[in-house]
Amino acid sequence: MGSYSPPPREEGPVYRGTVPQILPPSAGTVGPQVQIRRSRAWWASAPSTYVLISINCGVFLWMLIHHVSYLNPSPDELLIFGANNAGSVLFNNEWWRIVTAMFVHVGIIHLATNMWCLWNLGMLAEPLMGSFGVLAVYILTGAAGNLLSVFLSRVWHFDPSQVVGGLYGPVGAGASGAVFGIAGALIVLLKSHWLPIPPEELSKLRKSVMYFAGINLVIGWATMIPGSFVKIDNMAHMGGCACGLLFAAPMVPGIGAPKKLFFFRRRIAVGLVVLTLTLFAFFIANFQGQ
Repeated sequence: MGSYSPPPREEGPVYRGTVPQILPPSAGTVGPQVQIRRSRAWWASAPSTYVLISINCGVFLWMLIHHVSYLNPSPDELLIFGANNAGSVLFNNEWWRIVTAMFVHVGIIHLATNMWCLWNLGMLAEPLMGSFGVLAVYILTGAAGNLLSVFLSRVWHFDPSQVVGGLYGPVGAGASGAVFGIAGALIVLLKSHWLPIPPEELSKLRKSVMYFAGINLVIGWATMIPGSFVKIDNMAHMGGCACGLLFAAPMVPGIGAPKKLFFFRRRIAVGLVVLTLTLFAFFIANFQGQ
């Protein structure tokens, strides 16, 4: 886990799968009405979550096809496939890296841990915010984390003499900023009174998400100690989580709330975050520093 910088209840009979043959009732009688449901594909319960996982795995496979190491890719290899770097963004104007970096991973272990977390949180989040909501929160919070990482690299570590070919600072990649964003959104949504779930169950779910975020943030800070073998971009985690909280603040969950209200407030959430990130990116692009 982490953005690394390298060294109900159903009424009546329900049929799923094959549709049974219903014989017509005898004359003068009324046959029982049978509720018939066709089974859904396994991915239909959370399509956006599976699409995002597929894209991440597809990018990693594409890297392997081009002979990138499956365990320890080099910074140069990661940059070729879209990893984030403050110098590349600020001095080469490669702002697209803010988005592409959240689909690039530093080896198979990094990919597996992030996809496991994305699957667990996505399956919980998609019924609450919808498929579009999951896609939006992934992209927007992942971008927020990468923007914060670029900005703080510019503020804390910038030295014009070290800028070589526009490249400056560590190379970062991974979906964990976006994963933290989903976690942040869940922390807010699982507090909603609209959800038809017993309060004690909601409290347990919410606490588990909060523990997940808190423990991984602590781990991230621990890796910033000099001499640490693994480097985690905790700024991307913090930026993603904060953006997830902002995204969910005006929302109501898709379960329980009226549809019109849900869609309206989701549009507000997307617009609010897009505006905030646009202004933040503009500020970063024009930041002069010391």
